[in-house]
Amino acid sequence: MEAVKVFILPAVLAAVVPYLLGSVSFSILFTRLFAHHTDIRTLGSGNAGATNVLRSVGKLPALLTTLLDFGKGALSVAFGEWVFRWSCEQTGAPLYTVQYGAYIAGLACILGHIFPLYFGFRGGKGVLTCAAMMALIDWRVFLCCFGIFLLVFLCSRIVSLASIVGSSFYPLVTFLFTWLVDYPAGNASPLGVGVSTAVTFLVAVIIVGKHHENIARIRAGTEKKITIKKKNGAS
Repeated sequence: MEAVKVFILPAVLAAVVPYLLGSVSFSILFTRLFAHHTDIRTLGSGNAGATNVLRSVGKLPALLTTLLDFGKGALSVAFGEWVFRWSCEQTGAPLYTVQYGAYIAGLACILGHIFPLYFGFRGGKGVLTCAAMMALIDWRVFLCCFGIFLLVFLCSRIVSLASIVGSSFYPLVTFLFTWLVDYPAGNASPLGVGVSTAVTFLVAVIIVGKHHENIARIRAGTEKKITIKKKNGAS
């Protein structure tokens, strides 16, 4: 009974609320608003994500989608941490479990984004919500993975390739920081290192798996690049 109070109930709450929040697909909502009720999943690549909104609808809805998709991921992680911190205060459970709440909430939000309850379980690929999860849980991991993403994008101009490579490094960078830096400093336990590495590995597998069509196009050389169009007429 004590285990239910300490972990199971907080875990359920930290998963359900972020999943419902993650299910709010801003790419679908803003495309309907800016493109006369059009479904973004019928345009361009068919993905309910910010990159497809940028190509198919425009810069403003893409910017709003980016900010709010990142925001819902950040809010979800903060909520998961709050739930577990409150549980620790009420039950006397160790404070290191707060990070478990963050990981549960982040993963749930990503799953909500990919499989949104409100939109027939057909959503995006979870890259922005994953980035928010990285940023709130460990800024060092976020900076490393974002740096890798940026480097690959600048070299290739392909967002999907940069997302695949950046997310693939997520579990490795997480493990290196938690095991080589945090654990020797007494800021992480072996269990914590294992949990964080396992969850981030699962997140990476999900995101890379959702990019299977992009991977096929990249291999075929047909994946679209992001280009900056120059205005004509300047003299």
